[in-house]
Amino acid sequence: MTAPVKGPASYFPSIEKKYGRPIAEWKDLIHSSPLSKHMELVTWLKTEHGLGHGHANALVAHTLAERSGT
Repeated sequence: MTAPVKGPASYFPSIEKKYGRPIAEWKDLIHSSPLSKHMELVTWLKTEHGLGHGHANALVAHTLAERSGT
């Protein structure tokens, strides 16, 4: 039995279902953005791509944590 996913990644199944794009694609968008600050990226995902705040925040938090190695 596997442990339940916790933290930002727990949002990933609902993000993929609601917006129809795989998480890897969202991460690629975040990586290719000229923005680098957390809230700038969250706002960008919300305004340019129509994500809700929680989903955008989860994607950015997870992607930036991977980038920093934490």
